[in-house]
Amino acid sequence: MDFKLPPRIAESNKGTYGKVLNIAGSKYMSGAAFLSSIAALRSGCGYVQLLSEDIVLRAVARLAPEIIFAPAEELENVIKTADVLAIGCGLSTSPEAIELFQKAIGLSKIPTVIDADGLNILSKLDGIKLPEKTILTPHPKEASRLLHTTLEKVLDDMEYSAREITKKYNCVTVLKSHRTIVCGLDNRIYHNSTGNSALAKSGSGDVLCGIISGLLAQKMPPFEAASLGVYLHGLTGDIAKNDLTEYGVLASDQIRYIPYAFKSLIKD
Repeated sequence: MDFKLPPRIAESNKGTYGKVLNIAGSKYMSGAAFLSSIAALRSGCGYVQLLSEDIVLRAVARLAPEIIFAPAEELENVIKTADVLAIGCGLSTSPEAIELFQKAIGLSKIPTVIDADGLNILSKLDGIKLPEKTILTPHPKEASRLLHTTLEKVLDDMEYSAREITKKYNCVTVLKSHRTIVCGLDNRIYHNSTGNSALAKSGSGDVLCGIISGLLAQKMPPFEAASLGVYLHGLTGDIAKNDLTEYGVLASDQIRYIPYAFKSLIKD
């Protein structure tokens, strides 16, 4: 696949590159909120607003002064000004999280990325209508829940499973594995070639969610944003392993290597 990066122009400001509203994190998973938010910024979007509970906002604020914060009760106001909604990283499946998820999806008229606990919540909801430009990013177990089938059946034919999720939810599907598959609404399929076992770490999926969201905010179409996001994410692992080995790469290291992944695609 011939990847094209979203353009950067001299006469621009943070609004030029889009705003991601990231609904992420919960009492014991503030790291997911941090990783997904910073990854979106590292991928070139101009503005990330994290909406979560106070304990998460306080924890992330200590780590990332670049992120803007909003309490959950501000959802209706802040979603009006967002260009992309990312939801699910570390969200939990508590009754409060389910209520927040349903409300956010009901309000969203913008491109939306659903990951992690967002997928687990979605799998239990019948008849919910997703926004027009939605990307789902399941790993095989989450895919089995979305399709109400066995993990074995998903693993037996990953491409078929990705197509079935796309058909069922009218979305672009990123079915994650050591060779991730992206399925578009027009049945286009992208088989990713980057990545290694360095990415098999907690928080890696949060980084991918952030990268894809950041690219969407820069007005890339969903299939292209998902495919490029998967490629770049895998590339962070390929580059990082040379310095840190496949054993030692953390999700936070993946974020540090995002600029080097971009650099490999920038032609002088």
